[in-house]
Amino acid sequence: MKKIIFFDVDGTLVTEDEYARIPESTVRAIKKARENGHLTFINTGRTIFNLSDELKEIGFDGYVCGCGTYIEYNGEVLVHNKLEKSRCIEISTLLRKHNAPPVYERSDCLFFDSNFNDTKEIRYFKEVFLSQGVDTTHTTDDEDFSFDKFVFWCNDENSFEAIKDEIEKDFMIIDRGEGFYENVPKGYTKATAIELLLVKLNIPLENSYAVGDSPNDLPMLKAVPNSIAMGGAERIYPYVSYITKPIEEDGIEYALKHFGII
Repeated sequence: MKKIIFFDVDGTLVTEDEYARIPESTVRAIKKARENGHLTFINTGRTIFNLSDELKEIGFDGYVCGCGTYIEYNGEVLVHNKLEKSRCIEISTLLRKHNAPPVYERSDCLFFDSNFNDTKEIRYFKEVFLSQGVDTTHTTDDEDFSFDKFVFWCNDENSFEAIKDEIEKDFMIIDRGEGFYENVPKGYTKATAIELLLVKLNIPLENSYAVGDSPNDLPMLKAVPNSIAMGGAERIYPYVSYITKPIEEDGIEYALKHFGII
């Protein structure tokens, strides 16, 4: 029967270093899965514009981006949750007040706040994005400023609690560690997207698979019976049904062979 496989990006499809390599075995395995009649989806926290051409050229049936705020299947956009501009401005004002450097993510671009250009976090992010050819010139001062989700850094406990009090009513706050927080509108996760697609594509739950490498993949991994952790991702080992090899040891190909997908 037809199966559907969801793949995280960073640390799963792409090496999580400055080289951002995609192993040849990964490309080969995904192409073979589709040749065998199965469906493959990217399921990532990245917004859709931030998927490289190299990634898309592997060949996928669709994309779940922005932690479920955007779903695309066969070129058709099924879901795209957009925040009201007034709420976006409120949040940017709040983060400035508490000196918390942000990056705002939208389906077509990123926005930075020029008040934080000199912080080490923002400098590093911009360097990484520039190395990937991503435009980093959009700012919160742009007339069309708005976003779908956002991240921020905050190492002051009092400031974090104040920010949390203001946003937790309508955002799920994901602690990524070391004072780094990812914030997604409530009602949208990597898991809600899987649920929607299983219904739309009439695929039984037992035929769904997900592959990830970090705690922010847990909603996706817990949503399917066939959950796969990349080798080396020890933090999520207790929550998955199978542990494959590391990404650069042909981990994706090894997992798909294990489950008889290829």
